[in-house]
Amino acid sequence: MTKIADLRSQTTDQLSDELLKLKKEQFNLRFQAATGQMEKTHRVGEVRKDIARISTLLREQRAAS
Repeated sequence: MTKIADLRSQTTDQLSDELLKLKKEQFNLRFQAATGQMEKTHRVGEVRKDIARISTLLREQRAAS
């Protein structure tokens, strides 16, 4: 889980890269769940919330500029 304070100190490019990485992880987790290979089921919720946090920060930064 990512702390919001850590995310706020990152640039827009860094946040976009992190968002892309999390979306890929989310896809892989969904694929694992569909094939019955998932071990860390709690990670799905964590990734979803991290994606939401980063999306919110990116939206805030766009509104501020």
